[in-house]
Amino acid sequence: MSSGLSYKIAVLVFLQNEAGEHLLLLRAKPPNYGIWSPIGGKLEMHLGESPFECAVRETFEETGFVIKSDDLHLFAAIAEKAYEGQSHWLIFLFNCKKVLPQLPPDMHEGKFGFFSRATIDTLPIPDTDRSALWPIYDKYRDRFVMLKANCAPGQPVKVEIEQIT
Repeated sequence: MSSGLSYKIAVLVFLQNEAGEHLLLLRAKPPNYGIWSPIGGKLEMHLGESPFECAVRETFEETGFVIKSDDLHLFAAIAEKAYEGQSHWLIFLFNCKKVLPQLPPDMHEGKFGFFSRATIDTLPIPDTDRSALWPIYDKYRDRFVMLKANCAPGQPVKVEIEQIT
């Protein structure tokens, strides 16, 4: 059975300041328009870009913060089926070990804020972030976990762990 939906590959990068607050972007365009999420973006697949290369590039493009692959820890990958009924996503989640020195300036994709982990739970964030990404970050950010999630519209998001290392 074919759903006819495209498959997109992306990264999310979890950055923190010296106080341990997380950088989030209030998105000014889809996906996730008008809600807070970690920075990230789609792989430049036509260039053969790796998830690590994409995370380094997106971090610089969105924040101006220069990092290298060694500054990143890949802690999860999640395959999201039928996100917002628009497409399937394979998302690589990175925790940046290098501290972000200051709040980046606002940009065309949105505005930034630093938030404590407890405050994030009170913000407007994507359902998948609330049910999967932040709990996975909390539990596995120093390890690695592979997940899949059914995000089809009209159904509760169902997340399953496929492997933990």
